[in-house]
Amino acid sequence: MKKYKLYIIAATVMVVSVLLQACSVEPQYFSQSTPELFFDTQGKVYQRMGRPFTHWAWTMADHQAHSTLVRLQEFTTDEMLVPSRYNDWYDGGSYLRMYHHDFTPTTPGVNDAWRAFSMGVAQTWSAKDDIDQYVDFEALKFPAGSRDAILMQLQSLAAFFYLHGLDLFGGVPLYTSNKGDIQPRATDVKTFEFIEGLLKEALPKLPKKTELGTMETGSINQAASALMLARLYFNAGSYIRQDKFAEAAALCQEIIDGVYGSYKLEDDWTKIFGFNNDRSTEIIWSVPSQNAQSERSVGVHSAHYGMNEYWDNGEIGNRNNGYCLVPSLDVNGKSYLYGSKDASPKGTYRLGSPFAKFHKSDIRKQLNAYEGGGKWRGMFYFGELINPVTGKVCHGGNRQIKPTDIVVLVDQIARIIPQTGAEADHGKEGARWGEENSGVRLAKFSPIPWLSEKTYRGNPDIPVFRLAEAYYMLAECKMRTGDKAGAAALINKVRKRYFPDGDPDPVTASNLDEWRMLDEWMIEFLGEGRRRTDLIRWNKYTTESWWDHPADGADKAHFNRFPIPEQAMGSNNLIEQNPGY
Repeated sequence: MKKYKLYIIAATVMVVSVLLQACSVEPQYFSQSTPELFFDTQGKVYQRMGRPFTHWAWTMADHQAHSTLVRLQEFTTDEMLVPSRYNDWYDGGSYLRMYHHDFTPTTPGVNDAWRAFSMGVAQTWSAKDDIDQYVDFEALKFPAGSRDAILMQLQSLAAFFYLHGLDLFGGVPLYTSNKGDIQPRATDVKTFEFIEGLLKEALPKLPKKTELGTMETGSINQAASALMLARLYFNAGSYIRQDKFAEAAALCQEIIDGVYGSYKLEDDWTKIFGFNNDRSTEIIWSVPSQNAQSERSVGVHSAHYGMNEYWDNGEIGNRNNGYCLVPSLDVNGKSYLYGSKDASPKGTYRLGSPFAKFHKSDIRKQLNAYEGGGKWRGMFYFGELINPVTGKVCHGGNRQIKPTDIVVLVDQIARIIPQTGAEADHGKEGARWGEENSGVRLAKFSPIPWLSEKTYRGNPDIPVFRLAEAYYMLAECKMRTGDKAGAAALINKVRKRYFPDGDPDPVTASNLDEWRMLDEWMIEFLGEGRRRTDLIRWNKYTTESWWDHPADGADKAHFNRFPIPEQAMGSNNLIEQNPGY
């Protein structure tokens, strides 16, 4: 049983018990327990430690939508969006404003992201304060080194939340405890240095995975902390206008060499996201999930109505047909892909067209389907939704497609199906003009088993860090120093698992440039919550256009950081808004 899964389960049971008791009309009597009396078992210490990790799990694997901290990284870029589908998903234009970079202090999602990181910081420091002050590790017979391991995991978790705050907003208020006065925003440099200090102190005191394939539990080990520090250095140019690629490269090389623990690239990509991925050799840190106990899932809103029939699992019910990939084809089926032989007359784009950028022989570019016995295939839903394993189909959702018709998902977002009463909109395309079947859907996370094998459901963990990221960061660092051959070798080592018959388009020193590098980041980490950061690092986020998204322009560089939400400023009058908003 995974340790943090038990913490989540225990917290859920406590909440349910409170709710049930609230229905009683009989008086309830409670005794008080001060912190120094509460921590009388090891289990209670771990329970207290686990609370900020449950918040972390929510921010990274919110089952109601793509995760809170991932949404702004994906839905504002050339990878993914939530188009309006007639009356569905318009939601006051909130998703369209995200995609079109119409950012304001009241933009939906921005406040959620601020709350996600700042609440995480507060909960983490609170837990660390309690454990540091009140727990007698020797009296409770903890193994040697447990105190440092627990406190430094919490310190690393705080650094993780702060790193997201820096990435999304720039400088943020800095705390090392829940005690003390409210602080104004620190500068971006001070925030950077603060995160760096937290991680450098924690790194040598954290536990290390010593055996390949040891079960991941959601805890933070040395490699996770080292990867956070590498991310910080890797994006230092964006964060503080300093070049720290050399520091990032050194850390990535050490991670690959096993200095911080034993990891190995998977030969089978489905093992990274599959039902037993808590023992994946590639995963460095993941959100735990377990069937019927602490289930987490990501990606449910990308699926289509009626997918329970396709999955052959009627317990799941219909899904909400929300987000999809940025399209590769125009309304007439012509390509937006740069260099295409069948290019759209409306033009092509260097960025975007994610589905088209997966080579046709890439084994990921097939319909997602469960094969039985915990095996599954394919990373997308596209085309005619007939399950290639079972023959079961997905029918229409009583909107543009009849409930008796098989859904055909298209790599387009446009008004293609004639609709009575909307004749004037026929032929329009853009994020505002989607239909029920618009857009290829990502099926990378939380695969669905048949009902007959339903105990597999919910077992896949949600990867947060994996070894491939160290390879790609090191590759980009080498590329920036002129070692394109070395960079290509690192990327190709990851790519080869997707081409059993040989890679038809390997990265080479001659074809590796900034655009190919960005394409490789997209292809490998699609949907994993880093696209916006990668575009900003290459100065593309506000200066380049992609489908239905004109470049923001030279005067909109401040869009590289989100505005501080009104609610945050209202709760702390010392916080000042980011420039330009």
